[in-house]
Amino acid sequence: MEIGFIGLGNMGAPMARNLVAAGHAVTGFDLAEIAIEGVARATSAAGATAGCDVVVTMLPDGVVLRAVYAEIVPIARPGALFIDCSTVDVESARAVAALAASDGLEALDAPVSGGSGGAAAGTLTFMVGGPEPAFARGLPLFEVMGSRAVHCGDSGAGQTAKICNNMIVGATMIAVCEGFSLAEKLGLDPNKLYDVVSTSSGSCWAVTTYCPVPGVGPVSPADNDYRPGFAAELMLKDMRLSQRAAIAVDASTPLAAHATGFYEALVEAGGGGRDFSAVYPGIASRGRD
Repeated sequence: MEIGFIGLGNMGAPMARNLVAAGHAVTGFDLAEIAIEGVARATSAAGATAGCDVVVTMLPDGVVLRAVYAEIVPIARPGALFIDCSTVDVESARAVAALAASDGLEALDAPVSGGSGGAAAGTLTFMVGGPEPAFARGLPLFEVMGSRAVHCGDSGAGQTAKICNNMIVGATMIAVCEGFSLAEKLGLDPNKLYDVVSTSSGSCWAVTTYCPVPGVGPVSPADNDYRPGFAAELMLKDMRLSQRAAIAVDASTPLAAHATGFYEALVEAGGGGRDFSAVYPGIASRGRD
C-alpha cells in the first residue's frame, strides 16, 4: 500500500519502519524533521497524505489531531482509510471520524498498548473503534505493527478502551507501590512478598510484569533507574483523560482521581520523563498522611 505516516516520534518511527519492512511504501512527516531509512520525507502533513491509500497518525493530543485532520481530509485520495493511533479524548476521536466520513473517507481510532518496545518489536495491541469494514481494511496493517487488534465498537470505542485500561493500570500501580512500601516498613523481604502476591489474589500486571521495586520480579524499568518504559507524563495525560471522560458522563472514579494526584506530584517534581512506576520511591519514603 501507499501509506502516509504523520507523527514519527518514539512510537511512530518504529511503527513506520515495520510497515516499510513489510514492503509498503511509506511517506512520513514530523515537525521535528525526523529521517527514517526507507521512509520518504514530506514537508507537511498534507504532503504525507496526498495520493495515499492509508494515512496513519500518531499525535500528542486531541487539539493537534483535530488540526491535522482539518488539513489532510480535504486533500486525501477518495476512499482513503485514516487510522489514528494517538491517545486522545473520546470527543476528538469522534469529531475527526465524523469529519472524515463527511468527505467520504473511512476512519478508525486505534490507540495502542505496548510502549516503544512493543512498537519496535511489532507486538503492539490495537484497540480499535470505527466501522467493521474499515477495521477489516486496516487489519493487515495492524498485524504488521502489532500482535493483536481488537475491534471495540463504533468510533471512539478504541479510545474509550485505552483510557479505561490505563486508568486501571495507573490506579493499580499506586496500590502495588503502597503494598510493597508497607511490607518493607513491616520488615518483610520484598522478594518474599512478590512470591506470595504473584501467585495469590493480589496478582496483577503491575506486580508480575512491571514490579516497581528494584530487584524484584522480572526485569522492569525499576531495575534501570526508572527509565521508561511508559513515561510518567504520559500516564498523567491518560489519567487526566480518564477523569475528563468520567466528568462528562457522571461516572464515579474516586480511586483513579486519587491516583492521578501521585502522577501529578511526580511530574511536578521533575520526574515526567521517568517511568510511571517511579512513583514507588516517593510513596516508600512517605509516612502516614
